[in-house]
Amino acid sequence: MSKDYYKVLGVDKNATKEEIKKAYKKLAKKYHPDLNKDKPDAADKFKEINEAASVLADDEKRSQYDQFGTTAEGFGGGAGGAGFEDVMSNIFNQGFDFDSIFESFFGGSIFGGRGRRRRGPRPGDDLRYDMEITLEEAALGTKKTIKVPHSVKCPECKGTGAESEDDVVECPDCSGSGMVRMTQRTPFGLFQTQSSCPKCRGQGTYIKAKCSECNGRGKISKTSEIELTIPAGAETGTNLRITGAGEAGDNGAEPGDLYVIIHVQDHKIFERDGNDIYIKVPVAFTTAALGGSIEVPTIKKEKASLKIPPGTQTGTVFRMKGKGIHSLHGYGTGSQLVEIEVAIPKKLSKKQKDLLKDFDKTLNNKGFLKGLFK
Repeated sequence: MSKDYYKVLGVDKNATKEEIKKAYKKLAKKYHPDLNKDKPDAADKFKEINEAASVLADDEKRSQYDQFGTTAEGFGGGAGGAGFEDVMSNIFNQGFDFDSIFESFFGGSIFGGRGRRRRGPRPGDDLRYDMEITLEEAALGTKKTIKVPHSVKCPECKGTGAESEDDVVECPDCSGSGMVRMTQRTPFGLFQTQSSCPKCRGQGTYIKAKCSECNGRGKISKTSEIELTIPAGAETGTNLRITGAGEAGDNGAEPGDLYVIIHVQDHKIFERDGNDIYIKVPVAFTTAALGGSIEVPTIKKEKASLKIPPGTQTGTVFRMKGKGIHSLHGYGTGSQLVEIEVAIPKKLSKKQKDLLKDFDKTLNNKGFLKGLFK
């Protein structure tokens, strides 16, 4: 009985190439033998999926299958040559990776296309560095020097990994293409697959003599000192990108970047709300009653004068424009919000008490209190 390749991939008979590609990718990941070592039937299922894809992804083979119902036995090792099972067995024995299988089926190489280009050297990884700064540093901006352990391009071989330039030669196994190919004859013609060259790992070049400094890695470990400029207005979560300060790339490829993540510490007297600064300031009850001026500290490490009108109550908030934090993106400067807390002295001298008693007699307390609740 013929196999139903459409059923194997879970698509209908009118499925487009894109739908077949999507179904194949999903199932191949699900049943890839390397990812399912605890399932003994995964390899057989994976081969069945690839068998179906090899037919349905090719217009000519799909047409023949739709007309004659060609089954997997049609690939069998009869008069036509090697069977599909043998082809897949050879693929696994060569360490053929999933990406190569996928690109071979849908990139055109199996069906006579140009095939996959060899991969270039892998760029370096990015790094993350978390830094704490004070609220004043965030408001005013500052400079910091940090030490970052990372890998850098080997200065001896300049990242090639070779003892000399002459030691970097074209890979003899793949002739510099970075790919190796395997061809099998089937009833429908030649069946061709390709994978990364195991000798050069897809690079196309091979090192005869390794650099003695880095042992062929092309990079060495180092702790670098990096000077940072923290901009005014930075806040928790602000990240600074230092291009090229991450890990070194393979074989002289571009290094990764360093991302510095800012964390702003809490302050003893100031609180931040966006670009505004909040502070609570005690004021003598005589100043609150009579009015006057007080000196107020600011986040910019300077003192500013604040006018207190007569009769100021606890909880009154005054806004000091331009005394907050400059916007990180350059759109103005926030304010400093000053909340007044009228301070009542805990200890009084006899003279002070007598003066207050005399003052109290002049207040007409009933009328004073009545005015408070209007």
